[in-house]
Amino acid sequence: MKMYIGGEWVDRDEKVSVLNPYDGSVIDTVPSASLNDLETALATAVRGAEAMKQLSGYQRFEILRKAADIMRSRIQDLGTTVSTEEGKILSEGLAEADRAIQTIELSGEEAKRLYGETVPLDGASNWAGQYGFTMRVPVGVVAAIAPFNFPLNLVAHKVGPALAAGNAVIIKPATDTPLSALKLTEVLIEAGAPPEAVQCITGSGSRLGDPLVADPRVRKVTFTGSRDVGERICKTAGLKKVTMELGSNAPLIVMPDANMDKVIAGTVSSGFSNAGQVCISAQRVMASKDIYGDFVDALTETVKGLTTGNQLDSSVKMGPMVRAEDAVRVNDWIKEAVGSGARATTGGEYEGALHEPTVVADVTPDMRISRDEIFGPAVAVSSFDDIEDAIEAANDSIYGLSASIFTQDVDNAMKFAKYVESGNIMINSGPQWRADLMPYGGLKDSGMGKEGPKYAVEEMTELKMVIFH
Repeated sequence: MKMYIGGEWVDRDEKVSVLNPYDGSVIDTVPSASLNDLETALATAVRGAEAMKQLSGYQRFEILRKAADIMRSRIQDLGTTVSTEEGKILSEGLAEADRAIQTIELSGEEAKRLYGETVPLDGASNWAGQYGFTMRVPVGVVAAIAPFNFPLNLVAHKVGPALAAGNAVIIKPATDTPLSALKLTEVLIEAGAPPEAVQCITGSGSRLGDPLVADPRVRKVTFTGSRDVGERICKTAGLKKVTMELGSNAPLIVMPDANMDKVIAGTVSSGFSNAGQVCISAQRVMASKDIYGDFVDALTETVKGLTTGNQLDSSVKMGPMVRAEDAVRVNDWIKEAVGSGARATTGGEYEGALHEPTVVADVTPDMRISRDEIFGPAVAVSSFDDIEDAIEAANDSIYGLSASIFTQDVDNAMKFAKYVESGNIMINSGPQWRADLMPYGGLKDSGMGKEGPKYAVEEMTELKMVIFH
């Protein structure tokens, strides 16, 4: 595919191959953009921001509504593209495409809801008849840097609110998975977005990333990815707004009164969907010592039944990781834990990018598989004594994106919700649950700012205070 900059689809002699993670076959190629291409995108986006300012909220809504309609008519192609380039099974790819449609629809609705408010200035001691109100205005140019693991919906979560708020947007998709973002760009232009308001530039993040986020014409950076890259972006961006959706090693707590069937289903779905390559994937699974042995046995038996292979085969329950080197890394962490006293009760092997779903029991907090973000198909299981011990263990992390507890005790559930340091708290569900309309974001090193169209629009606008004297 070509990339979209300067209001047109362009190609370059230098290419990046897009691979199917399952067999390494080349799906397509995309241009490897140069710094001159980035300058074209930036200059064009400035003009695009001016064009977006001229559109009413209803006109922006109409563009996004039409985009959602086009996406719905192409859902099979979009879902298949997601699965083929990223590696998630086809049912997950189609589910992501459906969610992306909803995200664009929700963004369109928010285009009509850029509220201000009156401010009661008569509450000030120096009031002398002044009347004040606030108004929201677009920031201008938004840089949207997306990850590989949700190459369509997480792009939609950035682009939809950016356009709804009246901004221009420069999309930098992940190098491994650019095709979904390019197809979304096609849809937006077809739906009537101003040709200069959307750029989708492909190629090396190490080449393009720093100059993109540092450029003063960019007034907002929204990034989803690793903690280390997010920290680098914050240091490089300078004085501009940023939203950071970063890493996690989400805890899942199992109290002795939990419904075990729900626990096993929630652990498996949260731990192994998309081969564990989800920032809110269940990673640190902690069961009460009263039920620990039974829980490990039941989880092990269920995980043994997960079939792996070609993600486009409907009988397969888990596809490959996005890169073979990631499977190597995950396996190294598992072996390191086992060498330090943990047990791999099932799984633990890999071939190419396909890593077996793995349960690692008897994990201690100092092990890397518990301490860092594994971002792969392995869960680390340990035990705890009581709810206070569970909360302390859950908080023993630099991350705080999502956390979950299974319990029938409302007091324990509320204590968990109040004292666990996490942006998302799930009661009787795994941590990997998200509705696209909700405020979504982390605490601590898991980032700052919120996604979800309503909340992202606020992040992508500036608040003005107007006072009549």
